[in-house]
Amino acid sequence: MRELKFHEKKLLKKVDFLNYKQDSNLREVKVMRRYHIQDREDYHKYNKLAGSLRGLAHRLSLLPAADPYRSEMEGQVLSKLYDMGLINLESKMSDVEHKVTVSGFCRRRLAVVACRMRMAETVSSAVKLIEQGHIRVGPQAVNDPAYLVTRSMEDFVTWVDTSKVKRTVMTYNDELDDFDLL
Repeated sequence: MRELKFHEKKLLKKVDFLNYKQDSNLREVKVMRRYHIQDREDYHKYNKLAGSLRGLAHRLSLLPAADPYRSEMEGQVLSKLYDMGLINLESKMSDVEHKVTVSGFCRRRLAVVACRMRMAETVSSAVKLIEQGHIRVGPQAVNDPAYLVTRSMEDFVTWVDTSKVKRTVMTYNDELDDFDLL
């Protein structure tokens, strides 16, 4: 190999071939693997939502503390985030800046909620059940594992009536009634 010329050496000083900018997404890959997110766009949407919520919380904190608009908006934001299941009931606006993360949105996905309700052993098996049409939210079957489940909808996550999995579970628990499954 020939010796590099001066301008080639100068260019090589600016480029790092060992660490690429695209490879610094370890957190993203870890979250996507843990919550079984298939589309990278879903992660980016959650990231944008969390960032905009943090920005909103920061802008509201810049308003004077005695401002009635600030207290009204803080109450609305906190109640909406509580209803979505992203924060606790006793949370403050400073918690929105620090505790609303991409993982919080991912924990409200239907696949994760179904796994937490012991409808599936793992999140990936819950994703398969959802895509096959075995799980419903309320009266309608949901085929999208990225469906966000709020606190009020969490009680209505059940098996589809015609599901073979439901029939197997009911047989195992000795609760099978053939009249209900017609």
